Amino acid sequence: MLQPFSSFALEKQCLALSLDWSTGKADRASDQPLKVISSDSRGQLHLLKVTEAGSRLQGVATWQAHHFEAWIAAFNYWQTEIVYSGGDDGLLKGWDTRTPDTSVFSSKRHSMGVCSIQSNPHWEDLLATGSYDEHVLLWDTRNMQQPLLDMAVQGGVWRLRWHPFHHHLLLAACMHGGFRIFNCQKAIEEKQEVCTVSASYTLPNSLVYGADWSWLNFHLLPQTQQSLHLGPSPYSDPGTRTADVVHSWKAIGQSLGPPSLDHLSDHDGEGPAKPQSGGKGWTSVQPLTEDMESGSQLHTPGTKICDGDPCLETANLDISLLATCSFYDHVLHLWKWDNS
Repeated sequence: MLQPFSSFALEKQCLALSLDWSTGKADRASDQPLKVISSDSRGQLHLLKVTEAGSRLQGVATWQAHHFEAWIAAFNYWQTEIVYSGGDDGLLKGWDTRTPDTSVFSSKRHSMGVCSIQSNPHWEDLLATGSYDEHVLLWDTRNMQQPLLDMAVQGGVWRLRWHPFHHHLLLAACMHGGFRIFNCQKAIEEKQEVCTVSASYTLPNSLVYGADWSWLNFHLLPQTQQSLHLGPSPYSDPGTRTADVVHSWKAIGQSLGPPSLDHLSDHDGEGPAKPQSGGKGWTSVQPLTEDMESGSQLHTPGTKICDGDPCLETANLDISLLATCSFYDHVLHLWKWDNS
């Protein structure tokens, strides 16, 4: 059972707007303290530490970072003394948490509120930021005067997430622009000012505010196990696979109530979900329906799902799971993306 064991109270009439763990980089040092950075509706940042004794949240520092809402706060996963923040004042700021009274830098490169930031957990010195100005910027954290790359995305960028296994893939929740998956390999490795759109999807009458990758991976089975695994079972039913019809399906949300898993059908009431593509492979983005509890929707022939590090050596990393959540339709969507 999920139970709260510690809390940190903010001021009255103050909302916590974001948080980030200092553990975003998988191979962090074992002696690195476990920290949380949070931002609030009064423009403040709160640095918290999880104490070893009793695993309790302990406030370390609180400081005024922005004049209006501080929409986002995030760690530099490679130097966790450094955090970044973005606010409704349109400023992107960097802070050294050992001396938080003055920002390390303050950038006005975004023209509207900054609402998404994430440090790349695979590639040191690479930072992604997003804004209501409908742009994603990539930065070299050693030079925050000018971004490495500026990408227009046709929607306010409320959330950014680097892929847990592929260092060059960036997922963006773009509000009315749906979600997009950017391939930034040339920008990262060859210093070219280009990122291609590997896949994107726009849902009708919906604002995509949240998006994240799953750490589950598809483990390749040995040939002998494949024959057993693909025997007479719901996993092997070819009628359950959806890649060929994904572009004609519509997400039907609930007008009231909490988010739920997506219902998908061929209903034409409000028009189909719209695939958009600036690159190859949008037809390989599959929305998964509620009947996935049988396993049929998640199954790929010759694979099983694994959540442990030992599986990575034989994992099929061309297949990814991601989730998005959207406003107005009250729906949490789960997607399978085949980038092979």
